[in-house]
Amino acid sequence: MPLVTLADVLKPALAEGYAVGGLVTLGWEDMRAYVAAAEAEGAPVILQAGPSCRAHTPLPVLGKMFRHLAENASVPVVAHLDHGYTFEECKEALDSGFTSLMFDGSRKPLQQNIDETAAIAEIAHAAGISCEGEIGFVGYSGGEGSNGTDPEEAAIFARESGVDAMAISVGNVHLQENKEGGLDEARIKAIEAVTAVPLVIHGGSGVPVAQRTKLARETAICKFNIGTELRMAFGAALRDAVNADPGRFDRVTILKETHDPVEAAARRVLRAFGAPRQG
Repeated sequence: MPLVTLADVLKPALAEGYAVGGLVTLGWEDMRAYVAAAEAEGAPVILQAGPSCRAHTPLPVLGKMFRHLAENASVPVVAHLDHGYTFEECKEALDSGFTSLMFDGSRKPLQQNIDETAAIAEIAHAAGISCEGEIGFVGYSGGEGSNGTDPEEAAIFARESGVDAMAISVGNVHLQENKEGGLDEARIKAIEAVTAVPLVIHGGSGVPVAQRTKLARETAICKFNIGTELRMAFGAALRDAVNADPGRFDRVTILKETHDPVEAAARRVLRAFGAPRQG
């Protein structure tokens, strides 16, 4: 199945009451397991290249990896740039074959965020691909604090930026390892009341699974980004593989043993979003 855009998978999700997983990749082993999981569940999947992934592997290489997996998959696959911070970075992702660009201007004043996001949306749409923006700032566990999304600002941002999806800050936190928190459902309702744009939750690993399912079914949240939860599964599998035989040194042999545990973890993540079977 050819690569699809973010809009291609989020429009039906919004209409039919489910969400799509934006799974954060760090390398070949996890992205391959994510696609295998999506195929097993019959669910669409968004492969995401965030800043740490791009620091390790150049965008042109990531684009080829994502496209190879998508072209051989039985379900829709989106190649998504996560947290692009500059116009140049977004343009490089576009030129590298990505089908979705997320520009993060969330630390900037509202009008500057709108103007810079709109410029990314313009080049994305001209190329036939999608754009995600962020309004309100999603903080980091143990780091920068969050700045919750103001519904009135969200309405202006959605209208003037031209984005296909809008990431919001409603109690979600990046890099959260536990699920003790939960999202502010009243704020979510206030935001979706003033815009028809599909909503996105970054830092989805910290959201209780039952709430993910509920919000996917009942609100305009159509995309949850999941990274930490899957990195923990990969790390545990890698540790087990290394410790099982300390004399082994072949990385291919060792890394091969991460596939099944990561695929299983990704299947659990995708299943909770309620997508009808595809492919």
